[in-house]
Amino acid sequence: MRLDRILSNLPQFNRQAVRQLIASGQVLIDGQCCRDPRFDVTVFNRVELDGHAIQAGKPARYFMLNKPMGVVSATEHPAHKTVIDLLNEPDKAELHLAGRLDLNTSGLLLITNDGQWSRRVTQPVSKQAKVYWVSTEQPIEAHYVDTFAAGMYFEFEDLTTLPAMLEIVAPYNARLSLYEGRYHQVKRMFGHFQNKVIGLHRERVGNIMLDPQLAPGEYRTLTPDEIASV
Repeated sequence: MRLDRILSNLPQFNRQAVRQLIASGQVLIDGQCCRDPRFDVTVFNRVELDGHAIQAGKPARYFMLNKPMGVVSATEHPAHKTVIDLLNEPDKAELHLAGRLDLNTSGLLLITNDGQWSRRVTQPVSKQAKVYWVSTEQPIEAHYVDTFAAGMYFEFEDLTTLPAMLEIVAPYNARLSLYEGRYHQVKRMFGHFQNKVIGLHRERVGNIMLDPQLAPGEYRTLTPDEIASV
């Protein structure tokens, strides 16, 4: 909500008084003077007026998890263990997933309570590459590369996927970079060639690499540089 609207909701101030308070530099956002009445205040910002807290603000939380196979990318599930169940954190109900991985896909999963940040992670317009290590049942042939780069038509959704970069590393292994997350997209793209994906592991999202020290099921807090990279 805009700063001026937050202050206008207080019973002791009218709109004119709010404008004067902001213009005079009496309002602090996270300890810094703010003279912009249109400043977009989030739940994570601390708002102070004359030394008194108008909004305390809550800490933004960001985690990377090395998701194991067989764990559901969800906040709750009636039959399976979820990735949230793997976290030993307070107030886990406030957390959500910045993107998902299929049940039998492993690797990097980002978890946060910051909705704006997670949208930047997941929206294709942000161009945050999702990089996967792929293992297949049949050899990966060279002509796959151009087909992935051109985009593939998915009849069910009546859409063509965004261009994807396929790097063939070994006869049965490739590194794939996507900029979107369609339903079972990787498996469907290789299925175009009747080549079954038998292993899928996400290594990176944007500039955030899966920490090699994290065993499956382990997690850690993101660094400030990792958070800012999105």
